[in-house]
Order: sequence, then C-alpha cells, then structure tokens
Amino acid sequence: MNVKLWIFILLLFLSFFVKSQEILKTKVSDSIQQKDSVATISEVIIQSSRRDLKLNQGNIVMNVSGNKDFKTSTNILEVLRKTPGVTVDSEDGIFIGGRNSPAIFINGKPVVMSNQELQSYLRSLSPEMVESLEVNTNPSSKYDAEFKGIIDIKLKKNTNLGWIGNYIGNTSVNKFNYKENSLNLSYNTQKISYNVQLGYNNGISTYRYNALQRLANTNVMRTQTYQKDDAEIYAIQMGVDYKLNDKNRVGVNVRSNFRNSERIRLGSLYTLNKDETQLVFNTESKNPTNYFQDNYGITTDYSFQHKNFKLNFLGNYLSVKNKQEDDFLNSDKPTSQLLSYWKSDLLNKIIIYTGQIDVSQKIGDATFDAGLKLSDTKTNNMIRYDTLSVNQQFVFDPTRSNQFSYKEKIFAGYWAYSQKFNNLQINAGLRFENTQSISNAVTVDSVVSRNYLKWLPSFSVSYAFNKSSELSFSYSRKMTRPVFSQLNPFRFYYSPLNYWIGNPYLQPSFTNQMKATYRYKNWVTAFTIGKETDVMTRYPIYNPETNVLEFLGTNLPYRNFASLETSFPIKIAKWWNINTQIAGYYNHEFRPYLDEVFALKIYNYEMRLNQVFSLPKGYTLNIFSNYESKTGNSLYIIKPRYTVDISVQKAWFDNTLNAKISFNNIFDSYDQRLEFRHKQIIDNQFTHWWDTQKLILSLSYNFGNSKYQTKNIQKTEEENRAR
Repeated sequence: MNVKLWIFILLLFLSFFVKSQEILKTKVSDSIQQKDSVATISEVIIQSSRRDLKLNQGNIVMNVSGNKDFKTSTNILEVLRKTPGVTVDSEDGIFIGGRNSPAIFINGKPVVMSNQELQSYLRSLSPEMVESLEVNTNPSSKYDAEFKGIIDIKLKKNTNLGWIGNYIGNTSVNKFNYKENSLNLSYNTQKISYNVQLGYNNGISTYRYNALQRLANTNVMRTQTYQKDDAEIYAIQMGVDYKLNDKNRVGVNVRSNFRNSERIRLGSLYTLNKDETQLVFNTESKNPTNYFQDNYGITTDYSFQHKNFKLNFLGNYLSVKNKQEDDFLNSDKPTSQLLSYWKSDLLNKIIIYTGQIDVSQKIGDATFDAGLKLSDTKTNNMIRYDTLSVNQQFVFDPTRSNQFSYKEKIFAGYWAYSQKFNNLQINAGLRFENTQSISNAVTVDSVVSRNYLKWLPSFSVSYAFNKSSELSFSYSRKMTRPVFSQLNPFRFYYSPLNYWIGNPYLQPSFTNQMKATYRYKNWVTAFTIGKETDVMTRYPIYNPETNVLEFLGTNLPYRNFASLETSFPIKIAKWWNINTQIAGYYNHEFRPYLDEVFALKIYNYEMRLNQVFSLPKGYTLNIFSNYESKTGNSLYIIKPRYTVDISVQKAWFDNTLNAKISFNNIFDSYDQRLEFRHKQIIDNQFTHWWDTQKLILSLSYNFGNSKYQTKNIQKTEEENRAR
C-alpha cells in the first residue's frame, strides 16, 4: 500500500476538520445567528439549506418525507440513487462505498425477500411513505457477519384507529412498456393492526451485449447479443400485529411471490480474417427461455419490554423454487444450416429456517446487548442437458449436466456494550459465528465439507462538539461467505462460446475496515480504509483452439481499498437547491493469473449533482446528473460513463393525489464499456447496454383516515445469499 497516499488523504481529512472548526468558532452577527448563513457572490445568493441530514454514530441519516431533493422521485430506489454514499446501477443493484451490496432494513429489521422481490418492494414505496434513510457503511458486531453495509428505511408511523390505503402505479415507456401496481391496506384497532399488500407488475425489458475480440488465430470476431425479457409478477403479503399488553407484543406475517418470465436471447458471431477482408464464418444463435419462481415465507416475532429490559424473538421460514427451461440453437447465418442444438432443464429449491433472540439491558448511561441466532439452509440444484445427435434424436449430455446440493448451519452470537459520557459515545462488540457446510456435486462425485469458527470484533467512538459539528471513528471485521450460485459448478451460458461456472471450493473472505466521518451542518465527509483477504472474484479463461471464453470463480490473496466521500447541499435561492456528492476510490488487488501476478493500483472518482427547482403553482422540477470516471481492476479497464435525469412533480387534493413524470438517462449514455488490459492474453473489448432510457409516469393516491404505514418485513443473511 502506498504510505504517502494514505498520509496525504489523512492530512486532507484533518485539514478539512480543522478548517471546519475555525469556521464554527468564527463570530457572526446576531442576524446571521438567527438565520441560515448568507454570502453574496456576483449577485447570486448562496444559503445553506435546511437540515435534512444528521449523523447517528457516524452513519448518515437522511430525511425523506418532506425533503425537496426527493419530491420528484417516483419510489425509494430513485431516492437511494440520490442519497450520499449509495449507488444504484443499471440493473437496480444497490451498493454502498462503491463496492458493497448492503442489507435492507425496514424500521430496524432486515427484510425477507429475494433480490428481484426486494427491488419490486422498494419501487412500491413512495418518498411520502418514508420518514428517513440511515446508511451504515460499517455495521457493528451486533449484525450478521455478512452485512458489510446496511440501509435502514424508517417508515412513517400511523397511530390513528381505522383503515387506510395507498395505491401506487408506475408506467415506464421506451420501445416497450413496463407497468408496476401496488395496493396497500391496513386497519388499526386498540390492540390489533392488520395489513395487506398486493402487487402486480408486468412488461418487457431489453438488454444488448456487443464485443470485439481478436482471436489467437488472428481472426477478428464480433459478437452481438439482444435479449428481450417479458415478465409477469404477482405478490401478496398479509400481517397481523397484536399488542397483548403494555409489555408484550406478537406479530405474524405471511407472504408469497410468483414470477413468470419468457425471455428470448438472439446472438451472432461474425468473424473475419486478420485484415478484415475475408469472411471466415457467420453464425447466429437463439436461446428462448421459460423461467418460473415461487416464493413462500412466514415471519413470526415477539417482543417483551419492562422498564430498561428488552427481549425480542424473530423466526423465519422461506421456501424458494426456481424452474428454468432453455433451448440453445446455433446456425450458419448465410445458409440457415443448423450447426448445434441443445436444451436444458433446471430445477432449484431452497429452504431456510432461522431463529434469533436478542436481549438488552440499560444500566445507568450504559446499555448491554446480547443475542443468539441459529440458521439452517438446504438447497438442491438439478440441471439436465440434452444434445441433438446426428440422427436427429436428443441425447443426454453428461458433460454439461449436474446435480448439486448444499447444506449449511450457522450458530452465531454477540455481545455489545454502549455508553454515553456527555458528548462522547462509545460502542464495542464481539461476535462469533460457527459455520458447518457440506456441498455435494453429485455427478462429478465431489464433496466439500467445512466447519469453522470465527470471532469478529467491532468498536466505534463518536463526539459531538455541538449541534452543528460531530466526529466519529469505527472499526469492524466482517466475513463474506460465497453465495449458493458461486458454489454451484454448473454452466450458465451467455452465448455458445461464453459461459461461467461456479466453484464449490471457494473460501469465505474477511474484511478489516476503519472509517472516520465528520459532519459540519449538512456537510459530511467520510474516509474509509481497509483490507480484504481471500477475495472472491471471477476470472476469464480463453481456449485458443475452440475460441471458448469461460469465467471461473476463485479466491484472490488480498486487496487493499480506500474511499473519500463528501456531500454538501447549497441553496442558491428560495426556489433553487443543489446537492453535490463527490467520491474518490482506491483499489489495489493482488491477482495471480496464468502464471503471472497483476497488482495494479486503480484510482477513480464519481460526481453527482442533484438540482431541485420549486416552480409556481406547486410544481417541482428536478435535474439529476451522475458521472463515473474510468475505473476497473487488474484485468479490466471500465470506461467512463454518465447519465442525466429530469423529472416534474405536482400534488393535488391536499396531497392525497401525487403525480410525477420522469425522463431517465435522456442521452442514453449509461452503458458499461470494458476492455481487457493485457492484449497478449486476451484482446477483447465489450459493452453492456440496458434500457434505462425511459419515460416514467407515476401516480399515487392515499385514502382512508390517516397516513399510510406498512408492516415490517424481515430478511436474514442466508436469504440474501439465496438469490
């Protein structure tokens, strides 16, 4: 690691801290003390905006409901795109710190959904339904070791009796349409709360892949892939929350989700000789797919509170069934002659049981927490390939077919302590996790058994100088187990010459991370540094004889990382607010690859600008722009990209009816372009494109006798890994 670089970044952080303290101590006039600070620059008035942001033990807490920055956002996914420290990619994947996929909590508890379900659920939440977001980029030992980050969504509470309802409808329009519908109903009595959530989504999304590769035989091959996914999703949730008395409460939530998708993937391989003057071959492929997913879940929770003592129990059951049928047809394009034809039949079943108990006791200014958790996961994957033979009969293909089962039991516990000394807050914790797992690739007769115990400490301290200024520091050690798909040794095809394979021998990775955060009013700066060992990643292997490119899973020895992030709002005028976010990242991974070692130091940055204009007659205009610089890793270069969104919002009938129109990615500029760095190994460059350029029409309507509140839905670490 470059010591001079860390010294420079730390000095930069400390100089900013010292300068902020000088600003804080500067005397100002009485009129400015009573109002926001005002400075005049060339007839433009710049004011610090109202306080919609604060820190909670070093974690950013952002107000959502009533925040002008989010008024035009159609759902919470769009809110997260504009939240400091959070990134939402082209496929609606959520990341924090530029690299980690966080756990999503609702009102302090993790949600119990698959990745696709989670995205649909977040789209069903409008900004008006959410009180605040808390972004925790360095969770303590109190949380599962898998949680490298947490986003806690606090919903607005409904304390009124009677029934309430909310409908949200979104329509996305580009070449095709995609519709999302969500109906939420709840009924409150003195002791019992009932809630129902219904969802129905349907429509078409598209994806394109283009590649240019110079093959080992000096030929030049161009790959083009077009994918159209026609999906239909049904979701239902029902819950009851019963308050037995002032000390005891019990709740039950049941849910199911059904997804049916028909996908067609069309591809071509167009190959010329070295000087691109003569056609070598021109093939086309078709890959129609039928995909079904059925999810069923039950959550039970019980809480007891007496004076300064709290006890909570949480139990979960989840059943997931995936079924997918594929056909792979490869033909010579000029003559339409069938070159190869194989089909697959995949069945995947996952069952997860979890139980967790937590206790908390407050003694004076100190709080002591402890908890135990037990989880049991079983997954069974079966895939069969059949290939069309020369006599036009489909024959079982044992080289591709496989059966894979995985069983995992985790017993975990933690102890945590926190205490406040005037303006100083101290937190410490220690967690243990014992993992027992058996993976069995039945067809190839490969059994991998593991049993290991790991201790994971954490520590944090924060100090509030006053209401406007605070500083925090935290440390944690985390463990990331491989997800089930990473262990599964099946072939998942992108094209007839491109696929990836899971690795049942993958080891868990471990991350040691330190973070410092400073806030001055609404200006927040965070510096993170850490090291991850046994990094799980995929690496490409190219066969020069067959031109097959396969991606295999492996563990890298280590990688060092760091980030420096800052965000600050500026109020240009009463009708014009700007929120600016700037982040710089450093990554240095040690990557052995094909008898060589590649260890490059990668620097990149990201800038986001969110401008909000309050227009006459209650209209709000929002322009959001995002730029990502060139980045990558030791093997790949990722080219720069940017996006610009524009949206308008208006509320009617005392805010019960809310309408929004958005045009996202207006320049169609958010595709991802990659290039392999080492031409002597693989001379390849490719582009991923998603249909993120779209016009979105959103309508939400609240009815009943009060504002809407939704039921807590819990999710466990194991269910995240079942995706």
